[in-house]
Amino acid sequence: MSVSAADVKQLREMTGAGMMDCKKALEEANGDFETAIEILRKQGQKLSVKRADRDAKEGVVIAKTSDDRKRGIIIRLSCETDFVAKGESFISLAQSIADVALATFPANLEGLLAERYNDEVTVGEKVVEQLGVIGEKVEVATYEKLEAAQVASYIHMGYRAGVLVGLNLDGDDYLEAGRDAAMQVAAMRPIAVDEAGVDKSVIEKEIEIGMEVARGEGKAEEMLEKIARGKLGKFFKENTLLQQQFVKDNSLTVAAYLKTKNKDLTVTDFKHVMLG
Repeated sequence: MSVSAADVKQLREMTGAGMMDCKKALEEANGDFETAIEILRKQGQKLSVKRADRDAKEGVVIAKTSDDRKRGIIIRLSCETDFVAKGESFISLAQSIADVALATFPANLEGLLAERYNDEVTVGEKVVEQLGVIGEKVEVATYEKLEAAQVASYIHMGYRAGVLVGLNLDGDDYLEAGRDAAMQVAAMRPIAVDEAGVDKSVIEKEIEIGMEVARGEGKAEEMLEKIARGKLGKFFKENTLLQQQFVKDNSLTVAAYLKTKNKDLTVTDFKHVMLG
């Protein structure tokens, strides 16, 4: 049977489901709202609650930059199984959500979910639709964005990780450097751009660990903190992007490599998203 636009609108307001889902549910229920709601719950809403505690550790990570390379986004669309994650339709859905994120550049994940996916549904509603279609927990688990003079992106290991790197200078001459820096992040997983970007709590924890190690080695108590702080240099070299050895040439740090392109070139920020 045909249903009125007013009824579809009312059912959508009652359930939060997408317009087309509401229309199909009402048609299947012959216009009965209670039956239509039951149909929607079976297709998605009830499944969403039922699977809320399920692990969605598979999925895809998409990293993209704007045409002018001034902005970049990463989204992680998660699901439960590798089989679903490798499907063309799932990857296409992730790509289309990434396109929305890049075009609208919302402030946070909640903002992205509220953006229009198309004329009929929001991003959040589109994801809920997939619960009934796929039969697994599906969610936009992560959204990151980055702005810089020039942003480079890199997708690692068949959509299993995505990286954005912001450079302080723009131009085609720095495309390779940006991509190399993004690949460095994917391979070596730094925790910050440089020493100044490392959270104080992380540094304090490293000092605490260093002191315990020195104590275990029988060092004098009054020397423990000094010894631990002395080991921070190695920690920064291993865990901050600019101080790391460049994976393509271990004779250079990443900072030194960037200076081979331009003495003033550096990384201002990066984002790294992985599955799991």
